[in-house]
Formats: sequence, structure tokens, C-alpha cells
Amino acid sequence: MNRTLLLIICDFLLLNLLALTRWEKAEPPRAKQAPVPELAANAVSKDQDLVELMRQSLADEKAVRDELAQKLAASDATLAAREQSLGQLQAERNRLADEKNAVTATLTEAQRAAAELNRKLGSATQEATLTKEQLAQLQRELADKQAEAERQKLALAALEKQQADARRQIEGLTMAVVVSEQEKKNLRETAESLKGQVALERTERMKVQETTVQLAQGVGQLAEKSGELSREIRENRPINANVLFHEFGANRVTASFAAARKGFLGATNRTKDAATLLVNDGKQVYALVHLADTVFSLNENGVDWETITAELSRGGARSPAAALTFLRHDPRIVAVPVDAAQVAALGAKPYALAADPFKFPEAVLIDGGGRGYGEVGFKLDPSDPAFVRVDNRLFKRIFGDFAPKRGDLVLAKTGELLGIMVNSDYCALLKDFSPAKTIRTGADVREQATGAIFEDLIARLRGMPLKLQ
Repeated sequence: MNRTLLLIICDFLLLNLLALTRWEKAEPPRAKQAPVPELAANAVSKDQDLVELMRQSLADEKAVRDELAQKLAASDATLAAREQSLGQLQAERNRLADEKNAVTATLTEAQRAAAELNRKLGSATQEATLTKEQLAQLQRELADKQAEAERQKLALAALEKQQADARRQIEGLTMAVVVSEQEKKNLRETAESLKGQVALERTERMKVQETTVQLAQGVGQLAEKSGELSREIRENRPINANVLFHEFGANRVTASFAAARKGFLGATNRTKDAATLLVNDGKQVYALVHLADTVFSLNENGVDWETITAELSRGGARSPAAALTFLRHDPRIVAVPVDAAQVAALGAKPYALAADPFKFPEAVLIDGGGRGYGEVGFKLDPSDPAFVRVDNRLFKRIFGDFAPKRGDLVLAKTGELLGIMVNSDYCALLKDFSPAKTIRTGADVREQATGAIFEDLIARLRGMPLKLQ
């Protein structure tokens, strides 16, 4: 029980006891005293003092209870806030776990696809070797068939000569039939023998004709193999760097970006243009740029943008972009999806991704702004097979005043796109355009929470090896 309440009860009981006690019976009568002065009669009685004391105690008790109630309400509010924060932390933990599982599944699929590609590459190499061996074998067989045909031709000529001689002999025997019956008999026997030889010659001639048909078919197959071999030789012939740069200039597309948002220090408005190419991964056409060539940066805090727009142009043709895709391969690579109608309107040739990026040990590096180009060697990095290291010191030929930097395009000597420079040393080998994050452009993009998207991209970049950042 509360001590203050206990004191109040005790005081109340004491007052009742005092009020109910007959003090005139308990004490002997006292001597008469002088009348009380008027001032003493008007003084506050003891009962009033006790009542006032009880009222004050009750007021103190109420104040203490009110203070305890306020503390209890504050504690309840703090507990509710902590429970809400705990729920949010648990939800964030579940979301991160789901993203981790998704990334693990994607990595497993990518490893399986890489193993399948290696298997197909080995099979294709073996088939190419067998094709060359079969061609050599066919050439040898054709030479043998041609020699056999020549021998058959000589034999046929000899047989025709023998047939002509036999015909002359038949004519001579016919003229001499009147001379002797014996000679006639001999002529009949000779004629029968000659008929057998003629039938044999006819059979041999048919065989020679069949052999000639087979040889003609072999020559046709050899011609087809020779055509395939010529096409393979053309595909394995490197394209001159001047030709590749000329094609880049003819098919260059300008990507324009704009973004706006409001902040504590005022409104922020950014615009930027970048020169790039259209690239086809077999499913979709994209315009490819580096994040540094856009209005965004991964060095900023995740503040939401309010407006994001993008546009592709070439010559007088302009086409708005509906979305921006940040690749799973590297968050700094931005791919702008382009549909078939936009490709036709822009009139630029989409480049294909390099099917065999390591066919030639050198590539052509083109400055992102088109200021220069040069032939450069590149090396594989066993620790990061999705990237190659570009040897900046060993430019064979440099055209234009520039140094390799992030955003430069790298073309294979086959005329296909090898990748894009993510920094001054490493080039990302592009196999596909799998997205990590996508932002839809428009006049109001606040509901997409772009700040959180860029925070995720920053985390992905920081998780990459330091040499690739």
C-alpha cells in the first residue's frame, strides 16, 4: 500500500478516536478557569488543522499520481516507437535477404550459361577442325577420282579403237565367206566373240558414266565447301581502324539527359549530352552510355529526383526515351531501350555484341565524344573474367589528342561492340543487358523513390573490387 495513503488513513482514524472519546469521564474535573479571551475563542480548532492537513496530503497524492501517469504515458509512447522501429528493421532485413537470394540465383545462372558457352565453343572448334580435315579428304578423293576418270577415258578410247578394228575384220570376213566354209565358221565364232566384247564395252561405258556423275557431284560439294571456307576467311580478316571510326561517325547517336529536383539550398536542374551507338543484343536495341556522361552521379547522397527525361537524336530526327536501365554487369553502365520504330526514325545501324571477343588480341578504342581513336591491346583478368584490362601504354596508332577514360567505346576488329570503359584501365565485356535497376522517365518520378535506387547502385559499386571502381 502507498505510504502516503496509509498516513492519511491513520490520521483519519486518529481524528475519529479523538472525536468520539468522552474526555469529561476519563479525566477528573478541573478547576474553573478564567473565561477564554475573545482572541483564543476565535482561533482555528485542531479538527480544522487536521482536515487541512488531510486536504494537503490528498493534493500531494494526486500530484504524485498525475506525475506517475505522465511517466507511464511517456514510457508507452517510447515502447511503441521502439516496437515500430523493430518492425521496420525486420522488414528491411527480410528485403535484403530476398535480394541476396535473387543475386545468388542470378550468379548461378550466369555461371551455368558461361559453362554452356565454353562447351559450345569447344564443340564449334572441334567441328571446324573436322570440316577442314573433311575438305582435305574430299580434295584427295577428288584427285583420285579425276585420275581414275582419266584412266577410264583412255581405256574407253582403246576399246573404241578395238571395236573399229573388229568392224573392219567383220567386213573382211563377210567378203571372204564365199571362199571357204571353214573360214565362214571361223568368222561366225569371231563375230560371237566380238558381240561379247561389245556388250562388255557397253557395260564398261555405263560404269564410266556413273563414275563421271559421281565425280560431278563431288565437285559440286567441293565448291560448296570452298564457299564456306571463303566466308570463314572473310570473317577472320580484321577490319581497319579507319573504317571502324568512319562507321562510328556515320552511325553516331546523341543521347540528351535532363533532371530536376528541389532541395534546402534551392532547385537543382541538370542537362547533359553524350555521343554513343545503338547496340543489339539479339532481343532489344539499346543506346549505351556511361553514368558519368549523364546527369547522375554515384558520389551523391540518395535524394529523390522529381523530373527525369532522356532523348535520342541523329541529324534532324528526335526520339524520347521511356526508361533508363542500369546494368547488373556494372551499375555505371546505362542502357536506354530503343524500339524498332525509333531505330527506323533515327536511321542508325545497330551494332551487334562481339560473339568471339578474343578472336583478335587488339581492339579499336574510340573516344566517347568522337575526338579520336586508336588501336589498343587488351588482356584477360583471371580474377574478373567479365572485364579486360586495356594496355594504355601500347597504343599502336593514335588518331586525335585524347587519353583513354571511362565512357570510351571499344570495338572488336570484327566490327562488333566489345564493351565500354568503366574507368581508365578496365573495359566491361558486354554479353547481354540484364538490368539491375530501371527508372521510368517522366515529368514526375517522385513515386519511384530514385534516391533509394541510387543508394542501391552505390552499394553495388562499392561491393566491386577496388581496381574496377
